[in-house]
Amino acid sequence: MIDDPPDLPTVHKREERKDRSLFRVETLDLEFSNGERRVYERLISRGVGAVIIVAMPDPGTVLLVREYACGVHRYELGLPKGRLEPGESHIDGANRELQEEVGFAARDLQVLGQLSLAPGYMTHATHVVLARDLYESRLPGDEPEELQVIEWPIDDLVSLIRRDDCSEGRTIAALYMARDLLAQDAGAGA
Repeated sequence: MIDDPPDLPTVHKREERKDRSLFRVETLDLEFSNGERRVYERLISRGVGAVIIVAMPDPGTVLLVREYACGVHRYELGLPKGRLEPGESHIDGANRELQEEVGFAARDLQVLGQLSLAPGYMTHATHVVLARDLYESRLPGDEPEELQVIEWPIDDLVSLIRRDDCSEGRTIAALYMARDLLAQDAGAGA
């Protein structure tokens, strides 16, 4: 059973920032092969990338977290995820984020691919990591409140994405990537 989310944080102030700590804006003046010219703007990520983790405590279950999503000002169900630290590999970053957000580490981690948030105007990429053979291990995280960890059957993704509180595209895509890989592996073993 999933508990009700906590009350939303109170917004005390909103302001547009001229400097951007996560992204910088770049303007590109482009000329295409047909002679057409356009000016595009894109967000350049200041980080070294990110990971999103499909953590599976058993072959039929995936771990989700419920956390506050500032962009939509509500609590969302999604996969554990986070930015990589300088010099950190995708595997090491995934295992660290898993321990910080979910309280588990994994002995078996596999990079499934990468996802772009919005390739038309953003350079940021998130690497999808499948984590299996989990064991309890907790690291202190940087979240402002403890995240609720929820077990979800990976064969019931349709019910999950029909929920109003599960709308993040990276989570949905990563879950389908993992589910399809696992089904393919099971079919190859038969």
